[in-house]
Amino acid sequence: MTALQFPCTIFQTQNRMDDYSAKDMRCGDLTEAQLKSQYRLDYISDRVDPWTLTRRSSMDRPQSMFCCNLRGQGEKITRQQCAAILFDELRSLSRKFSFYGPYSHLIEKMITHKQKGNGTPFRNISLDRALKEQILNDRTDNSTFVRIKRIISKNIYWDNGFYPSEMKEEIARIILDSKLPKFDRFQDNYNGMGITVHDTWATHITIKSLHIDNNRYRAVVHYKVQDHFGLDSDDILKTKFSQFHFFRIWFVLQRYNQFGFKPFLTNMEATVEISGSRDES
Repeated sequence: MTALQFPCTIFQTQNRMDDYSAKDMRCGDLTEAQLKSQYRLDYISDRVDPWTLTRRSSMDRPQSMFCCNLRGQGEKITRQQCAAILFDELRSLSRKFSFYGPYSHLIEKMITHKQKGNGTPFRNISLDRALKEQILNDRTDNSTFVRIKRIISKNIYWDNGFYPSEMKEEIARIILDSKLPKFDRFQDNYNGMGITVHDTWATHITIKSLHIDNNRYRAVVHYKVQDHFGLDSDDILKTKFSQFHFFRIWFVLQRYNQFGFKPFLTNMEATVEISGSRDES
């Protein structure tokens, strides 16, 4: 048996990092006719009609978002003005998904980044804090934190004071069968994390160090997680998304060939400590 050397990447998702070819990273690729016929996006906003570049009045709004007969009869505006109004409406509508908690401010920051960031990656210390909190608080049997702790305790060669390199693949297998950190809990529906991240695209997990002292150990584990702040066709065709103006506006701003605002990579990192003892193995 040989000792596993650290730092050591123990898990990587099949989805790769920095994947700009993913379906939800497309932008500016659909025409008005496609958005209307394939996605039923005739009516997307209570404030403007992006198809006629017209500001709406209250008299122009149909009873249903699926009604396509009414046209805004108000003031004509430029495409740039229309996009700015849609982004303002998007920020306003986002509050119903992020009205409580320390992460409720993130969605507006990310919408503004979509508007002005030209597709550059997004980082924020609050995202890192939310990821670390999620990892540490998930003590269910299928959490990565619990499973990594269990496998380390089980496989340490205590008498020799090392973790065998031959057991590295076993760590990867138990992580593959676990639930990776994501934000799909009940509280994420209103704390801002469900609307900003929800699921994740790619995850890398690295054991940075493992210190074994007599009958105890301490491991430092680093999570690198990436998501895409973008919508694909499958998303908007689902009723749970298409019923909300929020997602309809988002999709049009991203995919309409007259707007084409770029989606972006959301990057999160967290370092956690896992410790245990020989009697846990």
